[in-house]
Amino acid sequence: MFRILKKEELNPTVIKMVICADRVAKKAEPGQFIILRVDEEGERIPLTIADYDRDAGTVTIIFQKVGATTDALAAKNEGECIQDFVGPLGKPTETEGLKKVAVIGGGVGCAIAFPVAKKLHELGCCVHSVVGFRSKDLVILENDFDSVSDRFVRMSDDGSWGEKGLVTNALRTLIESGEQYDEVIAIGPVIMMKFVAALTKEFGIRTVVSMNPIMIDGTGMCGCCRLTVGGKTKFACVDGPDFDGHEVDFDEAMRRGAMYRDFEKKARDENCNLFKKEVGHNA
Repeated sequence: MFRILKKEELNPTVIKMVICADRVAKKAEPGQFIILRVDEEGERIPLTIADYDRDAGTVTIIFQKVGATTDALAAKNEGECIQDFVGPLGKPTETEGLKKVAVIGGGVGCAIAFPVAKKLHELGCCVHSVVGFRSKDLVILENDFDSVSDRFVRMSDDGSWGEKGLVTNALRTLIESGEQYDEVIAIGPVIMMKFVAALTKEFGIRTVVSMNPIMIDGTGMCGCCRLTVGGKTKFACVDGPDFDGHEVDFDEAMRRGAMYRDFEKKARDENCNLFKKEVGHNA
């Protein structure tokens, strides 16, 4: 069992938890993920490691309430335990040797982008962070990004936070103003990463994206997390989750990501109805 040491609501749908998991913390690196089960009856879900503290033996996860399992996880409180917490899994993000990088984060993907930006900053790399949200109410990790970025560009769809527009607008402005990057690292919604990769391809800038397809076992056995990269089948759990953004078949990834949307909605609705019945009975 893995104890929840801290719990914080970052916005109405996004939760941050610090978990006591010393063995995971000892090996964790930016870009890797864990697989957890909330309880013995729960499903396995992957969550990217948002931060870690080797001395304290803790791992931080940030997740959005989007289904029955994340709702159940969000219902847990400080002092309670999670059944299983396995990792670190996947390959770490390659950060060595980079001198200047643009880190692009979108929405909850910023929870994955931040540890990468932090590691690059610690290595002495010049980090330009371009972060986007739909609105100010959904912003997370603003101070964290500010602390590790040599330049921090804030973007929002409605203009309520930073500049109005998309992260691709800001990235294009930076590149056309003369900024030269060794690499662009984009992490967020698949559609965002698709258009970031299309933009950087125009300028010949190497681009890495972090893919988060459907995943079950995390060892490459189930095959659920397969992607097409450079015309070849890859598995996000063991070959990634980082891939060359110019080679990923994003359209296929989006189609596969939507396959279980109706099932997930049904599971969440059933979970919510069960919760309401329990509350009504206890009241």
